[in-house]
Amino acid sequence: MENQKYPIGQYQYPGGYNDQERKALIAEIEDTPKKLYEAVAGLSEKQLDTPYRIGGWSVRQVVHHLPDSHLNSFARFKLALTEDCPQIKAYNEAAWATLCDYKETPLETSLKLLECLHQRWVILLRSLQEDDFKKRFYHPENGTVSLDYNLGLYAWHGKHHIAHITSLRERMKW
Repeated sequence: MENQKYPIGQYQYPGGYNDQERKALIAEIEDTPKKLYEAVAGLSEKQLDTPYRIGGWSVRQVVHHLPDSHLNSFARFKLALTEDCPQIKAYNEAAWATLCDYKETPLETSLKLLECLHQRWVILLRSLQEDDFKKRFYHPENGTVSLDYNLGLYAWHGKHHIAHITSLRERMKW
């Protein structure tokens, strides 16, 4: 079950990244929308409504969650870059996943939103200097978070949720 919850393992922050590692993480963020499109290509409505694990979100919910979460992260980057360790607002991801837009919004809308968001995010990320990645925000549940940590977390986050979909497809032979 843990393998289905964390198909690529949990995020492990190595304590910092060098310039080459950051470039690779940014490239992963840049590739996330394309990989998500590929992960859901050809799935039926019934397949989209299948949870990736018992008690987990459906594929559809995962797709809508990614732009929601990444939009919040993008905003947190901008806040940390323009304010001194701002306190950000946490949100209830599980509750968001139950709202009607997760059921009624066409998948393509969230796929395009993620694609456009990542285009902007990557432009911002590639403009940052090493000192920028030391900037921080305060998360009420997780404490002080550096942009370096958050970069790695969100490169992992995209791969993590895409793996939920691709591992489900493998198990179900879709």
